[in-house]
Amino acid sequence: MNEELIKNLLEALDLSPKNIPLRLQVAEMLLKDKRYDEATEQYLEVLHLNYGNSKASIGLASCYYHMHKYSAAIIIYEQLGSDLPKADKIQYIKCLVKEGSLPQAQDIYQQLLSENPGFSDMELDGMFRISAGNEMDSYLEDLEEDETYFMEKPTTRFSDVGGMQKVKEEIAIKIIQPMQNPDLYKAFGKKSGGGILLFGPPGCGKTFIAKATAGEIDAKFISIGLHDILDMWIGNSEKNLHEVFEMARRNKPCVLFFDEADALGASRSDLKQSALRHTINQFLAELDGVSSNNEGVLILAATNAPWNIDPAFRRPGRFDRIIFVAPPDLEARQEIFKSLLKDKPVQDIDITKIAQATAEFSGADLNAVIDIAVEEKLRVSLQSGKLDPITTKDLLFAIKKHKPTTLEWFASARNYALYANESGQYNDILEYLKIKK
Repeated sequence: MNEELIKNLLEALDLSPKNIPLRLQVAEMLLKDKRYDEATEQYLEVLHLNYGNSKASIGLASCYYHMHKYSAAIIIYEQLGSDLPKADKIQYIKCLVKEGSLPQAQDIYQQLLSENPGFSDMELDGMFRISAGNEMDSYLEDLEEDETYFMEKPTTRFSDVGGMQKVKEEIAIKIIQPMQNPDLYKAFGKKSGGGILLFGPPGCGKTFIAKATAGEIDAKFISIGLHDILDMWIGNSEKNLHEVFEMARRNKPCVLFFDEADALGASRSDLKQSALRHTINQFLAELDGVSSNNEGVLILAATNAPWNIDPAFRRPGRFDRIIFVAPPDLEARQEIFKSLLKDKPVQDIDITKIAQATAEFSGADLNAVIDIAVEEKLRVSLQSGKLDPITTKDLLFAIKKHKPTTLEWFASARNYALYANESGQYNDILEYLKIKK
């Protein structure tokens, strides 16, 4: 019924496109129906017709909130100031919490409580009224009691990683050789340890190569994501980060791997709030080993957006080696396909042919191709009542259905490599794209 009504109203809008009350009604119905993209379009059109329309602004901010675009929602809420209904003020507070602006969020929540005696929100109460100190003490105790929760001892070696020869060589000279030949490196005044930043399109094996690095030197491996570090209580994120480094120092040789490095290493000049700046400064201090010795702690980080990382992270002694992890080459794609097709019913597979047809595909894309082919074969097998094996033709058909996800990344990376590459750190991107500058 609601769908039919929305359809009719949209048809009416086609006849009367400048009818603002009607467009607001359609937008509100789409918002209630959780069709946030469509509601956003309608609210933006209202604002185009009537700049500053408060109903459209509030609705648009609500759409952004539900779409997890918290920064965009905050900008609108700040423009609206105090003219916010209670429900939208709650969403505003939650957006601030998500973005790390905790003092501002607490102030607005206190104001909301004073204006509405007896009101409470369970989620916000839980955020602001639990003892931060007790929570952190418990967290650190858990880490000390069970470090195996974060840590593993990988058996994966470089020989298990298809292709990536240049990446392996750079990691070997920076990380592996100093561990295996400490006296030689010591003679040249080089210590074991240090940092490497791996960058490239998503799904191209950055985490896999980091894990293989630990396996290659028989070291422990700790993988940390942004969610493992950040804490809503000011000061706790820095404590979490320090404890992670201490855990690595207690268990050296150890490879400490940071995923989402562009989030943890964001440019400090771009940050509105000071909370994350403190965490970034703590990260830099830990990399420098200001109060502790990092020898034997090998730090790798992965990012899809190296251009968003604070230049301070790339100074000598920190992530001073930046390595481009390209989509798998022909040899690597052949190895990946062999691994993915192992133990699956196949017939007359031409590995070279399907590998040649998947240039620019990431490892994750290759996995998606196999999934498409398998689903199609399952459908055929269920209809015929007998097992129908995967053939080269099936895989080539699946390849046509799946576009490489790396293309979007390279579209952005190309611009940085051409116009923001004074130090030459993105030359590998130009080389991969066969662009001469």
